[in-house]
Amino acid sequence: MTHSSHPFSLKILTINTHKGFTAFNRRFILPELRDAVRAVGADIVCLQEVLGAHDAWSLRVENWPNTSHYEFLADTLWQDYAYGRNAVYPEGHHGNAVLSRFPIAHYENRDISVGESEKRGLLYCRIEPPELTTVVHVICVHLGLREAHRQAQLTMLSEWINGLPEGEPVLVAGDFNDWRQRANQPLQRDAGLQEIFTAANGRPVRTFPVRFPLLRLDRIYVKNARASHPMTLPLREWRHLSDHAPLSAEIHL
Repeated sequence: MTHSSHPFSLKILTINTHKGFTAFNRRFILPELRDAVRAVGADIVCLQEVLGAHDAWSLRVENWPNTSHYEFLADTLWQDYAYGRNAVYPEGHHGNAVLSRFPIAHYENRDISVGESEKRGLLYCRIEPPELTTVVHVICVHLGLREAHRQAQLTMLSEWINGLPEGEPVLVAGDFNDWRQRANQPLQRDAGLQEIFTAANGRPVRTFPVRFPLLRLDRIYVKNARASHPMTLPLREWRHLSDHAPLSAEIHL
């Protein structure tokens, strides 16, 4: 994929944080995860499975932060953040989050759960970089485990994108759970989205399970923007921090 001739670019990162624990919840690694996320130097970070609160773990886990996980991760590096609560249970809740170096002018969380299945959400942010005359639309997603549910959720995502102002840049990132490779075609056909790893390499990148990635679950899509340097971050540094490999790219607007 080629560089845009436009001067403004930003770096995006997406990762499923697995609620701040290693696989099987053996060890709490959120502080290490924060250091790793900071080291990437991303301007916009899309997080899935972020804990908003958990009463039991907050009492049991030694270095549990006294803020929400997304606030802890944002720290002083990302001035704005948004959180969309998806799954709610007696001890707390988790969902998607977006961290941004640029002002988030508006955000909303849309419930895209299908029937009585697991709760899923689409977190939309309208981001306004001061250097740009246009806004940037960012959507962080975490889709369902069943094919029929994912197809319904892809339709909802396309409808959302088609309701945005024409010509403005759109970035969509997250965990699509699309192990059957059935998301790219409808998203391109119905919403004009291009998956950046597919554009660069012919197909989405393998991201799960992180120690021996087989499934191509995580994606970054763009519309009215270009991408360069799509990367799976070095697994030896990240593989104990999440069960998904994190993805990053430079986005040119």
